[in-house]
Amino acid sequence: DVQSVIVDTKGVDMSRYQQDRRECEGYVEQVSSGGTIAKSAGLGAVIGAVVGGAAGAIFGDSTAAARGAAVGGVTGGAQGSVSGIAKGENSKEQVLRNCLSGRGYRVLN
Repeated sequence: DVQSVIVDTKGVDMSRYQQDRRECEGYVEQVSSGGTIAKSAGLGAVIGAVVGGAAGAIFGDSTAAARGAAVGGVTGGAQGSVSGIAKGENSKEQVLRNCLSGRGYRVLN
C-alpha cells in the first residue's frame, strides 16, 4: 500500500513535501496493476494446464488428461492473479519510494 511509505520529515518543508507527494502519487497511478494481473494469471493458467494435462495423460486416458488440464489451468490462473496483485502493489510502492527519494526525501521503509 502506497500509504504505508514513510518519509523522515525532520527539517522538511511540509507544504513542499505534500506537493511532491501528490505529484509522485500521480506517477504511481500510471502503474498498471491490472495488466500485471492479467499477464500473471494468463501465464499461470498456461503452466497449470500443461502440468495438469501431463499428469492426466500419465495417470489416465485422454478424458483424464483434458480434466487435468482444465483443473490445472484454473488453479494456475488463480495463483497468477494473486501474485499479480502483490507484484502490482509492490511496484506502486517502489515507484513512490523512487520518486520521493529522487526529490531528496529520506524514505525510511
